[in-house]
Amino acid sequence: QVQPVEAGGGSVQAGDSLRLSCTISGSIFTFYSLGWFRQAPGKEREFVAAISWTGGTTLYADSVKGRFTVSRDNAKNTVYLQMNSLKPEDTAVYSCACKRLQSVLSMASAWWDYWGQGTQVTVSS
Repeated sequence: QVQPVEAGGGSVQAGDSLRLSCTISGSIFTFYSLGWFRQAPGKEREFVAAISWTGGTTLYADSVKGRFTVSRDNAKNTVYLQMNSLKPEDTAVYSCACKRLQSVLSMASAWWDYWGQGTQVTVSS
């Protein structure tokens, strides 16, 4: 069973930085594209960022462009989401999703096959 596992959430002040990580258990990490989504209380889940299985393609939501960076280290079987200049509106549960061997990426949550449990990020003003 393929299972993404997130780590790195926490509580920070506005303007601070935080780095989330995601790894995959149950399969070969390098075969998977990974995406980050977030869901705030009372809101629908929204796309944040994604990186292809080769690492050659990335995709960002407009709301995080220039502040968040997604990267992967296949030697460590880990994808990172570096979040800078955090804002209170970034507060949400951040989840990692993955899909095997696709050359394209999608912002649609239904496109992704496997999901992690999520990690809470709280940004206070």
